[in-house]
Amino acid sequence: RPGVARPPSSRRSVMSSSSSSSSTADSARRRCYKELPVWIVEDHHDVVPYIYRAIGSKHLPSENIALVHLDSHPDLLIPLDMLADSVFDKELLFGSLSIENWIMPVVYAGHFSHVFWLHPSWAEQITDGKHSFFVGRDSSTKTIRVTSTESYFLSDGLYVSEELLESKKAMSLQVIKVEPREPDSCACLGETGESIAKRTKLDQATIKDLCDANCGTSSKVNGQKGEYKLGNHCVGTGPAAAREGAISEIDQLCNATPTSVTEQQQQQQQDEMVKDLLHALEKQNAYILDIDLDFFSVKNPFKEMYTKEEYEILKQLYSFTKPDWEETNEEVIINCTEARTRQLEDLEAAFADLCDDDSEENVKKWAAVPGMKKLGDLVLSLKDRMGTPDYEMVHQAGLTCDYSELPHHISTVEEIDNLMSSVKHLLKALPKPTLITIARYESYFNAELQRVLKQWELSNDFGSLMYFYFRDTAWNLF
Repeated sequence: RPGVARPPSSRRSVMSSSSSSSSTADSARRRCYKELPVWIVEDHHDVVPYIYRAIGSKHLPSENIALVHLDSHPDLLIPLDMLADSVFDKELLFGSLSIENWIMPVVYAGHFSHVFWLHPSWAEQITDGKHSFFVGRDSSTKTIRVTSTESYFLSDGLYVSEELLESKKAMSLQVIKVEPREPDSCACLGETGESIAKRTKLDQATIKDLCDANCGTSSKVNGQKGEYKLGNHCVGTGPAAAREGAISEIDQLCNATPTSVTEQQQQQQQDEMVKDLLHALEKQNAYILDIDLDFFSVKNPFKEMYTKEEYEILKQLYSFTKPDWEETNEEVIINCTEARTRQLEDLEAAFADLCDDDSEENVKKWAAVPGMKKLGDLVLSLKDRMGTPDYEMVHQAGLTCDYSELPHHISTVEEIDNLMSSVKHLLKALPKPTLITIARYESYFNAELQRVLKQWELSNDFGSLMYFYFRDTAWNLF
């Protein structure tokens, strides 16, 4: 039932499938939820036990799962020192995860194969577009590493060349910017203002027959008949016509004439995004819809902890500049990764030492390390304000100040409404997910968003629950 989630009791271990059975057979064995589950957590990584429980109960397949991830943060980092094989011990895995690094271990375990990161305009940690790379076990350190050369991974020292990876898994990442749109800008209205979807002369019995197909689950899965929900439509799909039928329906329903060139461009971008997602999701065994409420409005909590001057020093200490190189120049990439790893190790050692001894002499010792000249100014400022600074927290804040800062955008009510409108437009067109996870970690979204959300009462009913978050969305059509 929808509600505030508590970590489920674990009754069995879920591991990457080594079975030779085909995905079609896996789908045939899969169970269907009677009601679409919605798990709400505070810390985002706490969704993982619910995902593993769904795999263990065979509601989700053991592999080839897609994750549609709406968030101001990618959450695609990796616990640096976690041994790769820890992913096969649930208790070790769950205890090693944090809000920024919960997805990639599940990829290495073989469960997620495709991740779609849908982000607002102020979150640009990873380049938009399609990224294909490998996630595997570093043959020397036995930790999880990647072959991607995006700054997001390089700045954390996570790159390893492909030949050094063991048990590697192919990873497909698609990064998509969600542009805000005014509510009803894709109004799908007739001349009287009545929704075309509501005026459609579809026989209700036929609609019910279509909606009852495949246990009421998602769109075409491994050749089985399914459904797409568009507006107030339920569009039956078969192996050949599923995708084109749904996309055609989108084009017809969202054919309102934009009032400006910008609106037209935004509508075209949004429709292309929907089409891309539909094409990609159709190839997966199943997908999870994951929403972090900071997608709509987000704050960088470290900016409240530290002064502007302190924050600037952190940015200098932890700065990372992506080298000017061609992707084929392996040596430059490796040198960059090794230098960054040494830099982070030195910074971690310095702040760990300061926890025990932040005397002037010890601070001067660390400030003499190349790249740490400003450390003394930082410590002096922190001690003047706090007396006894939390140096571990200072280090964690610094790790977010590398090639880019944590997103920080306090949205207005109008901006929240426009983003909600964009999300509703997207979700109405997508097939039904197997399950939904929602994170509402309040440290990362601001009081304005909390005020807007708390205008609606949280209910155990799914339709009311989504109404709480998305106002008048048509989610209850699921």
